[in-house]
Order: sequence, then structure tokens, then C-alpha cells
Amino acid sequence: MACKKDHSKLQEIMSALPTDQGGVGRHKCAACAYEAGYEAGYKLDGSLSIDNVLANLDESQAGAQRHKSPHAAYALGYYHGVCQRINDDN
Repeated sequence: MACKKDHSKLQEIMSALPTDQGGVGRHKCAACAYEAGYEAGYKLDGSLSIDNVLANLDESQAGAQRHKSPHAAYALGYYHGVCQRINDDN
């Protein structure tokens, strides 16, 4: 299914990600990957499987997330989520 979410608020983050047009993440929505990573990072969820995350992402050929690495997007989202959680806890 094609992603129909409005990811315009993530445009700057998406532009900083590396391009990736091959492999398992091909045409997967990097913005959704970022959001999933952020949520997992904020929850400090250490039991992740990037394969499961990618398998459950919608496809995307649109916007700033087009051809961006969902692997890098998830990792960056996770990092940002952890940082936000630490800030919120202090």
C-alpha cells in the first residue's frame, strides 16, 4: 500500500538522509521508518528487528522521503526518541 500520510514536517530530516534505491528498503517510506524509530527510541525499546519494521512500512515514491534510506531513517528516529525521552525525564 502507498503511504498517504502528511510527512511535510519531516522534510528537513528526510533531506539529510542518505539515498538508497536498493535492497529490502527499496521504495519503503523513510518518513514512516523515522516515526517508528522515534516511537521505539522514546519507549527505550531495545527489542527491535529492522526487518520487521521494514516489512510493515507502506511504500512511498513521493516527497522528501523518496529514495531515502529507511534503515538510516529508523536509526535517526530512534536516536531522536531516546534523546527526547532523556530530556523529558530530567
